[in-house]
Amino acid sequence: MRIDDIKQFVVDSVISTRYSEMSMEGRKMLEAALVRKKIDKGTIILNEGEVANSLIFIGRGMLRQFYYKKGKDVTEHFSYEGCVLMCIESFFKQEPSKLLIEALENSIVYELSYEALATLLDYPEINLFYRKVLEYSLIVSQVKADMWRFETAKKRYIKLMEQHPEIVKRAPLSHIASYLLMTPETLSRVRAEIL
Repeated sequence: MRIDDIKQFVVDSVISTRYSEMSMEGRKMLEAALVRKKIDKGTIILNEGEVANSLIFIGRGMLRQFYYKKGKDVTEHFSYEGCVLMCIESFFKQEPSKLLIEALENSIVYELSYEALATLLDYPEINLFYRKVLEYSLIVSQVKADMWRFETAKKRYIKLMEQHPEIVKRAPLSHIASYLLMTPETLSRVRAEIL
């Protein structure tokens, strides 16, 4: 896939799942504001204490957000092709982040800077798109919190397999276990029961 095709794919994917009615003019404005970055596997692209200065559209590869708790890293979120990744609190407040972002694979991302977004928000269509992205992020956070609170380890893993098979196929098991709030041993037991 050519570079321009990847950019077009990610814009189309994100818009079609968040605000499919966006006009071609709005899509082109958004696309023009994106800055391409190639990221090597294992690279930390946002460290704890740094300010999240952009929304990240993933064109190729997989990223994860995580944090440290009692010396262990805990995976907060996975993002892959066609997703938007952001550290909401740091981005909104333009204050240091408690989260880190790591590339789990060699990746191509497109960043929409805080400043570029602020300019684009003057356009009602982009403003509505941004609102839809935020609404989607809040819903995902609530669904995940409910999953952690109310579902068994086995149900959490089955739901992840059904809703996000790419994560199960591509992410390291240790990160999947921390994302599901279970030990690697519990995850191994759950996987053995299912398979």
